[in-house]
Amino acid sequence: MSHPFLEIENLKKSYPGKEKGQEFVVFEGANFTIDKGEFVCVIGHSGCGKSTILNILAGLDEASDGFVFMHGKDISGPSLERGVVFQNYSLLPWRTALQNVAFGVKARWPKWSKEQVTDHSLKYLELVGLKDAEHRKPSQLSGGMRQRVSIARAFATQPQLLLMDEPFGALDALTRGVIQEELIKIWGETKQTVFMITHDVDEAILLSDRILLMTNGPHARVAESVKVSIDRPRKRSDIVHHPDYYKIRNHLVDFLVNRSNEENTVPLHSQESATPVEVDLAS
Repeated sequence: MSHPFLEIENLKKSYPGKEKGQEFVVFEGANFTIDKGEFVCVIGHSGCGKSTILNILAGLDEASDGFVFMHGKDISGPSLERGVVFQNYSLLPWRTALQNVAFGVKARWPKWSKEQVTDHSLKYLELVGLKDAEHRKPSQLSGGMRQRVSIARAFATQPQLLLMDEPFGALDALTRGVIQEELIKIWGETKQTVFMITHDVDEAILLSDRILLMTNGPHARVAESVKVSIDRPRKRSDIVHHPDYYKIRNHLVDFLVNRSNEENTVPLHSQESATPVEVDLAS
């Protein structure tokens, strides 16, 4: 029997409460799967535990309960098989753009020659439109360019799973749109498996195959899995004309505005199921 590429089973994160024996439950009963090559976004209000789930998938945090399996094996600790792109770029300031990408490539393939590392790193810098900025240090790059370097570094190491924590959150709208297009182009070539956090409904519709919706914390849970029934390749200027676009958008906004706080007052052990509802709004 074949398993999904990534399986999350009854994942929970809690912290000790103020009183002895009490606990503060951020989220619980998180159950979802991701197929190989799938682009999945997760949306929810601040405090629902989105970034904590991502950090657990990255091996940077530990769950209080539950399991995470990749290729049927339990995830434990950080690994080069899982790449992460954070909102704050996380570049080495004393290294050039090329050296920052090459740093990850060397770690991934330590037996490669210097020429192999350089050629491979330049390929991904070119994919994000930064070949002419290869010798600039982060202080000489704009915020958008720094994030492109981070994305190039993450994709260049060819991890089995790419985790992105609001990678465009600090960028202005114009730069954000340009990098979204770059990301679509790279993903189209690599078919990388991506798990991405965003607060932007339109960004999620543009980029993802499915969108996971989380209820508010505490006791947050993954409530719905919404299929994005819009053909690829996608462009920002075109998707608004697709007959399913506003159906999906209105459903997401309605959940975030009106329904994200439902069923959170009752601990999960007394609810019937934590399995997210599958939603397909295709015409």
